[in-house]
Amino acid sequence: MQMLMYQECIDACFDCMVACNSCYDACLKEDDVKMMADCIRTDRECADICALAIKAMQSNSPFAKQICALCAEICEACGEECQKHSHHDHCRRCAEACFRCAEVCRRMAA
Repeated sequence: MQMLMYQECIDACFDCMVACNSCYDACLKEDDVKMMADCIRTDRECADICALAIKAMQSNSPFAKQICALCAEICEACGEECQKHSHHDHCRRCAEACFRCAEVCRRMAA
């Protein structure tokens, strides 16, 4: 079954989406929200592409590999942005989830 092949990637995308949504919400509550603007923006982009990747894999889209390749790029960028704010737990956790998702998505897209 196709879903088994995708399951690790679906799980990584889901974990990343949750981490990004949590980071996004926490960033909005930081004292210097302006300083967190790029982090907030990449969190949104990353959560959205992870949701799309999950949907593509679950529906066995013929574009799943290309979507996962793009997801890997966006996750990598989000992870790098969050890493800049790793003194915040939410950003550190988000960066870890993003880098893991990027790695799994790259394997899926290969």
